[in-house]
Amino acid sequence: MKKHVHGGDVYRYADCVDFSANCNPLGTPKSVKQAITESLSHLAEYPRVGCEPLKEAIAAYEGVPASEVICGNGAAELIFSLCRAKKPGKAMVLAPTFAEYEQALESVDCRVEHFFLKEEEGFAAGSKLLEALDESLDMLFLCNPNNPTGLLMKRDFLMEILKRCREKGIFLVVDECFLDFIKEPEAYTLKPVLEKSDGLFLLKAFTKRYAMAGVRLGYGLCHDQELLSRMEMMTQPWNVSTMAQEAGIAALTEREYVESGRQLVFTEAAWLKEEMKNLGLMVFPSQANYIFFKGPGSLFADCVKKGILIRDCSNYPGLCKGYYRIAVKTHEDNVKLIGALQEIMEG
Repeated sequence: MKKHVHGGDVYRYADCVDFSANCNPLGTPKSVKQAITESLSHLAEYPRVGCEPLKEAIAAYEGVPASEVICGNGAAELIFSLCRAKKPGKAMVLAPTFAEYEQALESVDCRVEHFFLKEEEGFAAGSKLLEALDESLDMLFLCNPNNPTGLLMKRDFLMEILKRCREKGIFLVVDECFLDFIKEPEAYTLKPVLEKSDGLFLLKAFTKRYAMAGVRLGYGLCHDQELLSRMEMMTQPWNVSTMAQEAGIAALTEREYVESGRQLVFTEAAWLKEEMKNLGLMVFPSQANYIFFKGPGSLFADCVKKGILIRDCSNYPGLCKGYYRIAVKTHEDNVKLIGALQEIMEG
């Protein structure tokens, strides 16, 4: 069995500043913490089945009908329930990309085909991806911006992919969890074509936008009502806790917080990239709230010794030792990172 390793292992590396998980650098909003605290009075009761108030709040936030919203115990649960509901025989994922797509597909005995992104092409997916989409595929997973590279696919290109998928009978899943941290998210999301695209599923999460990974709350957007019903049948009852539902409703009111986090990421990402390049590291043009780069093979262990936890990306298909990802955090933390990297690179 493959070992799936992720960032955010702050329990094993308790004394490190965590740059391995890509959440809003402002931390969890006070309103979310307060909502969780107030929800404790309902601990003796079962959670609300169907998450209707939360779905209504998400629908208002996203500008879609509530009937097109499905909630889950994190975006990861939705990936698994989607695969169980669709039961694809063969699917394609990019490499490198988020590990859960492949894990979920393999859990339903789906044959997984990798489309390898190449460093010499900047890890960008181009026309060759379109050519690789044929009738043998039942499903395609895309992450936009991609994880761990942080590279974006333009909407025009995504529309070409969607058209190709329609022609070949391929169900398209686009993970938009990191779109919140790019400068013009509305120019890249496929929400405008959702109503006319039953073969499209958009994946979203509260985890990154509101720094609430421990709450476990994600959601999906899809026009296919029958599919959403099948997905809900694939999950256990009460899969979204009372605390998570209340936290989500509170989080969606935090517009100013989200925008402040975005602006902080834009400023700090530019500063970090410049400093890292000056240290001789190969920095790729990530547009997300994380930076993908190449450095010495021992950099992960060296950073831990300095009290810094970064994401070693060598376990991603298509990558090897020497590829890393760091989250964009507050300036104070980012200064600590650059100081540690400078000592390591000079040493």
